[in-house]
Amino acid sequence: MNLPLHERIRQDFETRILSGALAPGARLPTEQTLMAHYDCARMTVNKALSALATAGLVDRRKKAGTFVARPRVHAMAMDIPDLGAQVAERGQAYRFDLGLCRALVGAQARPEWSVDRAVPLLELEGVHFADGAPFAWEHRFVNIVAVPEISAADFTGSSPGTWLLEHVPWTEADAHITATGASAAQARALAVEPGEPCLCVERKTWRGSEPITYVRQLFIAGAYELTARFGPGARREA
Repeated sequence: MNLPLHERIRQDFETRILSGALAPGARLPTEQTLMAHYDCARMTVNKALSALATAGLVDRRKKAGTFVARPRVHAMAMDIPDLGAQVAERGQAYRFDLGLCRALVGAQARPEWSVDRAVPLLELEGVHFADGAPFAWEHRFVNIVAVPEISAADFTGSSPGTWLLEHVPWTEADAHITATGASAAQARALAVEPGEPCLCVERKTWRGSEPITYVRQLFIAGAYELTARFGPGARREA
């Protein structure tokens, strides 16, 4: 079956975005360039780009161009946060100390993350600091099949979450937020007493149907806050 040209253009760029060939923030060719490449009218190109924007895959900026976007969590006006950037915005010095980095398989992942038992994963654990004081503990699994480059990534001074946001496009995320007490090991990492109240954030992300990462983060009570805007009138920012 022959697809309409605007649909073929849309599929071409959707495939490149979801495969990671076009990274978040990458600029797409201009409309004039696409018109010449596909030998089509501006209306055809505009229809394809509009469909990509509606799907949350690109961000169209007036007079600036079209860029690969980071789609938002469904039904929430809350993006996946870059903790390092947030700490820096508060005028504090940020660092991430990696304590564990090892390869394993899906059968060894947390039961909350449903991945194939044989899929190779990278397990990461570390602590986030602001002005030298720990404020969050993190335990993460990353699908190496989906993100093979992470095996060679350097997390000196930067967190796995920051690296993923900069290198891997995602299309869907699921967040689960609860309150919990720090275990003995978590308390040692955070320099608090065992049982200290913490905000627990568990998040899973996908690229299409492919799982990318699962992370569990514990924030010391009073050291971090999550803000989301809800409702049909909530503005979704790029």
